[in-house]
Amino acid sequence: MDERVIGTVRAIEKELLRDGFVERYRADDEKRRHRRLASGRGCVSCRARFWLAAVLAQQGRHEEAVALYERLLSLRNDLGLISEEYDPERGRLVGNFPQAFTHIALVETAFTLAKGARRKT
Repeated sequence: MDERVIGTVRAIEKELLRDGFVERYRADDEKRRHRRLASGRGCVSCRARFWLAAVLAQQGRHEEAVALYERLLSLRNDLGLISEEYDPERGRLVGNFPQAFTHIALVETAFTLAKGARRKT
């Protein structure tokens, strides 16, 4: 994998991960509070988290990718649906629900993880 992609993933992990979730943008605590109060939405993107898991798998970091994927799957409701965002402070799904783009990322990541698992055997 190209070193620029690896560097980008490292930067995302360093700058945009919060409580194991990927923020849409870097924000200090004051901006997070203001955004949450203004919109009632969480700051972390479920879709971005699935994409991160897929990229980690493509980088050969399969165990980390599976752990991230399984953590996201645990956020689904009783029907297996997931929303656009997740509020880790309140422990709830927020934003558009159900979110088609998030479900597409879920399925694409499942295929990527399955391919990686086949390569390992």
